[in-house]
Amino acid sequence: MRTAVVTGASSGIGEATARRLGRDGWRVLLVARREDRLAALARELPDARVVAADLTDDDAPARIAAAVDEQLDGRLDLLVNNAGSSKRARFGDEDGGYATVRRIMEVNFDAVVRLVEELLPVLRRSAPSSIVNVSSVAGRVAYPRGGAYSASKFALAGWTEALQQEEAPHGVHVGLVLPGFVATEGFPQDDLTASARTRWMVSRPEKVADAIVRAGPGGSPEVVVPRAYRMVPVLRALVPGLVRRATGQLGRGEVGETARRP
Repeated sequence: MRTAVVTGASSGIGEATARRLGRDGWRVLLVARREDRLAALARELPDARVVAADLTDDDAPARIAAAVDEQLDGRLDLLVNNAGSSKRARFGDEDGGYATVRRIMEVNFDAVVRLVEELLPVLRRSAPSSIVNVSSVAGRVAYPRGGAYSASKFALAGWTEALQQEEAPHGVHVGLVLPGFVATEGFPQDDLTASARTRWMVSRPEKVADAIVRAGPGGSPEVVVPRAYRMVPVLRALVPGLVRRATGQLGRGEVGETARRP
C-alpha cells in the first residue's frame, strides 16, 4: 500500500490531488485547517486519514509526523506540499508591506521547509520515495501586486532545486510543480475568468493534480501546468521587456483580498 501526505487537502488542488491518489489506490493522510471538510472528503475516498492543522503552528510538523507513524504505519512514499496563501497588494500600500510579505513567506515557504525537515527521516527510510512542492509560474516570473506571493514561490523553487540534488543519493525524488493561473476556492481568478480574452489562461485543479503525480516518485523534476506556460520563463530570459509589459497588465486591477489554500 503506497502512502501519501497531502497538505491543503480540504479544497482546490489539494482535494483534487487526494482524489486522484485515492483512485490510484493510495492511502492518503489529508492535512488542512478545516476538519469538517477533511472528514467529508475522507469519507469519499477508499483509504484516507485526517489531521486538522495550521501548518504555521509550532507543533504542526510534529503532529503530522506522529500521524504518519500511527496512521500510515511509519511509512511515507509521497509528501505533497500544496497548502499556500496569497495577497494581491503593492508593497507601498498600507496592507502590502513587510508584514504581508512575512505572513505569505511563513505559509508558502517556511511551513514547507519545517514539514520537510520533520518528515525527511521517514521519507529516507521509505525510499524510493518522493516530495512534490507546488510552487507557481509566479515563482519564475513576477507581476505587480504579486510581490509577496512571487517572493515565496521563487524561494520555494530555488530551495526545491537544491533539495533535488541533495536527496537523490538518499533515494528521495524531489519534484517541483509550477502551475499557471488555476481557479480554486482560495484563488478564484475572477478577474481573468470574467473576460473571454483571458479566460483561456485559467486551468483546473484536476490538471495540477495530474502534474503532481507526474512529478511524484520516479517522475519529472519539474512540471509546468498548463504546458503552454513553459514558455513564460523562456520568454522572460529572451525578451524581458516584452514580458514586463505583459505582466504589467496583470497589475492594473484593484487590490485583492488575502486568499489562502486551506
